[in-house]
Amino acid sequence: MSLPAVTSREQWLVARKELLAREKELTRLKDALNASRRQLPMVRIDMDYVFTGPDGAASLLDLFGPSRQLIVQHVMFDPAWDDACPSCTASLDELADGLLRHLQGRDTAFAAVARAPFAKIAEYKARRGWDFDWYSSYGSDFNYDFHVSMDASVAPVQYNYRGEAELKEAGMGWILDGASEQPGVSCFLRDGDAVFHTYSTFGRGAEQLGGTYALLDMTALGRQEEWEEPKGRAAAPLQAIPIFAE
Repeated sequence: MSLPAVTSREQWLVARKELLAREKELTRLKDALNASRRQLPMVRIDMDYVFTGPDGAASLLDLFGPSRQLIVQHVMFDPAWDDACPSCTASLDELADGLLRHLQGRDTAFAAVARAPFAKIAEYKARRGWDFDWYSSYGSDFNYDFHVSMDASVAPVQYNYRGEAELKEAGMGWILDGASEQPGVSCFLRDGDAVFHTYSTFGRGAEQLGGTYALLDMTALGRQEEWEEPKGRAAAPLQAIPIFAE
């Protein structure tokens, strides 16, 4: 791989300021996109999905615990496999206890869900030394309904909001060739005992995992931070972590 060109400090500063302008524009676009994401309508979940966890059977509502929101990482782990997908494994390896605590502090739970039987999940989780919530959807339609398990004999194949014809047109016809597992992230909100689906992302969109804010930005309630306009040096944010100005 070639290295960047060597230049003077003055020329570097010109180039850096040009890049900074593009970075600021991207930040503004991301802020607008996150605001639009929070305004998406939501869909009530009426299906009684049953998962298996360390305490036995669990409903989708149970996965929330006491939290109002739930983020689910759809992990690629076919029932016939002995190990989860290497890319999903790398992502889960990076889940820190602090990140999960920060999510909980924003009334948001995190859980991994895979189609492998819970015994395989528990063994793999122990082998990796993980301590986050991970449930099995084995025997459930959950993975198919949220379009991360592909099998035309079970349900019509749809991936990243594209049906069969659109997938072929986009050069992704290979996903129709047989059963497969795909990555994704889905977000849910509860109001009392009613559960709503607010957002799902797939493919490279699922790579947004990486930090508390990146995860919260995918949810209906967002970062849940309120700020007052600065009124001199005495002004202070209403909650703990500032969003810095440009």
